[in-house]
Amino acid sequence: MKSQKVCPNEYEHQYWPLDKVIVGIDEAGRGPLAGPLTVAGVIFPIGYENPDIYDSKSISEKKRDALFDRIQEDALWFEIIQVTPEEIDQHNIYRADQLAMERIAIHSNADVVLTDAMPLLIEGKEIIPLVKGDQKSISIAAASILAKVTRDRTMLEYDEEFPEYGFAKHKGYPTKQHMEALRSYGVTKIHRKSFGPVREEYMKIKLF
Repeated sequence: MKSQKVCPNEYEHQYWPLDKVIVGIDEAGRGPLAGPLTVAGVIFPIGYENPDIYDSKSISEKKRDALFDRIQEDALWFEIIQVTPEEIDQHNIYRADQLAMERIAIHSNADVVLTDAMPLLIEGKEIIPLVKGDQKSISIAAASILAKVTRDRTMLEYDEEFPEYGFAKHKGYPTKQHMEALRSYGVTKIHRKSFGPVREEYMKIKLF
């Protein structure tokens, strides 16, 4: 039987004894050609534990859905931001992600901001970017779950609006199915026009 991975929470445990409020921030959807970038932040009570919370990509959809509700019930505070394709095209994906994370960090009352490998410049808060942070911090892992579930549900809604693209299956990522649909049907309003494959089709003026 495969053992369950558990976030070690070493960073939370380092700051919680100092009565520091910690917000964990993560995103979902940096790589897709279509749909929003979704960024979330979570603050848990000091000492909070839940062994089921881990990197959203490493747990099942059913488990993510259950944890989505549990996290919102247990969190002292959370925020979810949907960054539009237009904002992504305006700023570039990295900067759009960074700006959304900065907004969440500023909106929170956290002393310490843990991000999944994203450096931020915010006065008055300690910023700690962690590589693979969603596997090292329960706060970041929880944020990754809120972001991914929110984004996946958004793409299911877009699948109903644009059924020929298969968004329910690939969630906007550049799969073979998505690339074929892009070439056949053109660029929709939810495509990121600054992304290479989309830009090429957009230049053909096939906008629906």
